[in-house]
Amino acid sequence: MIVITDEHKPIKMWATDIEDGAMRQARNLANLPFTFKHVAIMPDAHQGYGMPIGGVLAAKDVVIPNAVGVDIGCGMCAMRTSLTDISTTQIKKILGGSKGFVGGIRGLIPVGFNHHKKNQEWIGFDDPPEAKHNGSQIVIPIIAREMGSARKQLGTLGGGNHFIEIQKGDDGHIWIMVHSGSRNFGYKIAKFYNQLAQKLNTKWFPDIPPFKGEDGLAFLPMETDEAHEYLAAMNYALDFAYANRIRMLEAVRVAFLDVVSCSFESEINIHHNYAALENHFEENVIVHRKGATSARSGEIGIIPGSQGTASYIVEGLGNPESFYSCSHGAGRKMSRNQAKRGLNLQKEIEKMNKLGVIHGIRNENDLDEAPGAYKDIDTVMENQSDLVKIKVRLTPLAVVKG
Repeated sequence: MIVITDEHKPIKMWATDIEDGAMRQARNLANLPFTFKHVAIMPDAHQGYGMPIGGVLAAKDVVIPNAVGVDIGCGMCAMRTSLTDISTTQIKKILGGSKGFVGGIRGLIPVGFNHHKKNQEWIGFDDPPEAKHNGSQIVIPIIAREMGSARKQLGTLGGGNHFIEIQKGDDGHIWIMVHSGSRNFGYKIAKFYNQLAQKLNTKWFPDIPPFKGEDGLAFLPMETDEAHEYLAAMNYALDFAYANRIRMLEAVRVAFLDVVSCSFESEINIHHNYAALENHFEENVIVHRKGATSARSGEIGIIPGSQGTASYIVEGLGNPESFYSCSHGAGRKMSRNQAKRGLNLQKEIEKMNKLGVIHGIRNENDLDEAPGAYKDIDTVMENQSDLVKIKVRLTPLAVVKG
């Protein structure tokens, strides 16, 4: 851990490779008047909107929408199967979506911008959170507006760094891993409340310099109705994101059982974009984890690599200096545009082929998610050996991305 002490509050970093933009953002956090104790920067940290992805901020009496991020509840599910071996042909049948193997995962789970054609059922659609508006108790308006599209987005993967992987564990078992979030629900909630916070901060705190759009760190004081409304909407998005991953795991089970006979253990689930009231250093604070996951003592978590590197099932060590947190993945070392401009397509394809991973890298537009765009996961894991211990190392066999 590296400690920086030349700002208003210390910055405690487990990152040894951090870009200038992310470092500037960490320093901004350290100088906020409501930052509690110190800022924690995980080993996968890279620049985000306002706050580094891979950052943990404990705040007194405020919640910051941009310190949660635009994909509220984005997270991981992992599930161990009873299989100890699987053939390439079986994997291709399970994946589906090709001339030789129709159906499968790709036939059951829409990816990218695709949605289900029919509304999906979920108990949460029948009980959305409410708030008081103009003297009446109504469904939170941003949730009511997005409910129609959300009914078709449940059980869909999305794009970007979201994925479904089939993996082989060093425990001898075949594993399934899903990475996805709250789809457009979380995005619209984040955007709406960040803009609202910016508007209210300008009204309530005119001495504060103007915020810069998406890069702002506008906040909502916890005693306000707006903060309570945001947290209710955020928690609903967390529930939706979890239901979304579970729905996809159910579809993956179906795809597996169409090809092989096996059983499945209970899933491990974590999310890495959220805020929660927690007690740290004997004080109640709002902990914002943006691209970071909870790692309390004994807590089981998931840290994925890129699609060409290992992922890990881990156990938290409960380090108080990180606010009981760890990284959410390998972390980017190149922006998406940098990867498309700077990586060699043929080399990235050869890298994946040499590993024997069934992948979807086909052209320059796919390079933003190529392994070369990400930090070395082994270095990331070594840098957080005081935050988590490794239980299972997972090697990718096949990946589905948007």
